Amino acid sequence: MVNQAQRLSKEFTACAGLVSEGSANAISGMAEMLGKDIMVTSLRVAQISVGQTASLVGGYEALSVGIYLGVSGSASGHMFMIYPPATALGLVDMLMGEPPGTTVSLDEMEESALAELGNVTGSFFLNALADATGSTFMPSPPSVMMDMAGAILDAALADIMEVSDDALIVETNFGTVDRQISGAFLVMPSPDLMRVLLDSLGSK
Repeated sequence: MVNQAQRLSKEFTACAGLVSEGSANAISGMAEMLGKDIMVTSLRVAQISVGQTASLVGGYEALSVGIYLGVSGSASGHMFMIYPPATALGLVDMLMGEPPGTTVSLDEMEESALAELGNVTGSFFLNALADATGSTFMPSPPSVMMDMAGAILDAALADIMEVSDDALIVETNFGTVDRQISGAFLVMPSPDLMRVLLDSLGSK
């Protein structure tokens, strides 16, 4: 008989393909937003403990920049794009067509650029899941914050940890011809979102 931990691992493994497809679609949305070709040099989907998510950016006390979107519709969940500050500043340079090193702080204009990135990539990600499952998923308006990683993640982590010990992460390296960006995209599915994804795959 498969125990709970084994079953959960198999469920996340089954969903990894859909999440990977959604992530690739999200990067296509970014390319469309920039009007440039984006090359993905690596894209890895993994299942990690929720408590380990902050380690992706150096730990709970590491200063980080997060772009958060909630998921609603046929199921609920959380999505984060989270970066060290220097990487986020480099991403703003890419978004605004500036030479690397131009952006040195996150003011209203820079945060607006990151919010629009979150909106586009989140929408493209959820559209891919919706097309694959025949469901309806909607992102919340994006929130951009700079804080310790733990503070950025805690609200969603508390919600997820009530029902699951695990999260799906997508670690990506992507960029244009002249620059590369590395970061983590976190998908924290609720049980109902897992169910929708698994049902679409014929999993029980």
